[in-house]
Amino acid sequence: MPTDPQAEAKLISRLGISLPSPVQKLDPGWPGCESLQLWIKRDDLIHPVISGNKWRKLKYALLDGLCAQVGEIVSFGGGHSNHLHALGYCCWKLGIQLTALIRGDYRHQPTPMLQDLKAWGAQVRYLDKQHYRRRTEPDFLQQLQHVHPHALIIPEGGSQPQALPGVGELLNELEQDVTHILLPVGSGGTLAGLIRARCRAQLIGIAVLRGRGYLEQEVMDLVSDPGACDWQICHDFHFGGYAKAPAPLRDFCRHFSLQTGLPVEPVYSGKLFFALKSLCQSGFFPAGSKVLALHTGGLQGKRIGSE
Repeated sequence: MPTDPQAEAKLISRLGISLPSPVQKLDPGWPGCESLQLWIKRDDLIHPVISGNKWRKLKYALLDGLCAQVGEIVSFGGGHSNHLHALGYCCWKLGIQLTALIRGDYRHQPTPMLQDLKAWGAQVRYLDKQHYRRRTEPDFLQQLQHVHPHALIIPEGGSQPQALPGVGELLNELEQDVTHILLPVGSGGTLAGLIRARCRAQLIGIAVLRGRGYLEQEVMDLVSDPGACDWQICHDFHFGGYAKAPAPLRDFCRHFSLQTGLPVEPVYSGKLFFALKSLCQSGFFPAGSKVLALHTGGLQGKRIGSE
């Protein structure tokens, strides 16, 4: 996507973004990975708050917003949203008012994420399930735009066509010739961005929520040519649904972080690496495969237990 290099460089400097994110070799000693090469793309190191796919998905929306001199951004998310957390910080640093529409009512017990948003000056509105469910309906969005006539509206998770080029840019940072890329899938934007960029490796999305069929459709709705590369979504590792974190998953996260020194949480990255271990053990990858796991950052899941 064409952009003003000076405007991009200025935005990166103002937000303190660190690129390219490093790629690290992973040698966990799991059964089944003896004949494989495992790598991790550390997008979680792009920024302490605007980490991973959140920066990549927000980059062009923020550039367009600054170019248009918008004074307000409206977006959606849950009480632990990594997207809203990153966006709230960006708006605070850039002097843009954020209006966050939150699924559920946390007025009497705000989450750490919501406490951060308020500290950064965001306006927080709570929506019940019935109204939140309408967040993608054209008439609802039209009414919202009427109430906020000069605002830029960004969808839940930041997943929109405008986000895809920023995601695809991560492929240009890879020096390794990989055969498979694993990544967590929540709203489909990151997977769609890699498909749009015509990734030559096989893409394996790890669903973090119960969404068989739904997630595939979300991805196809974002990409004009979903058959541009080889991709699939694996639905075996959501552990019962979004933000569900039973004891085996939490135990894995603790052990994996102690073993590797990598920060993971049970909502996204923990499920990703649990899936990677299971797929290695099951012989999913042919011998000689070069597998890259995309650590998409966003560690709000680590704070759930701190409420």
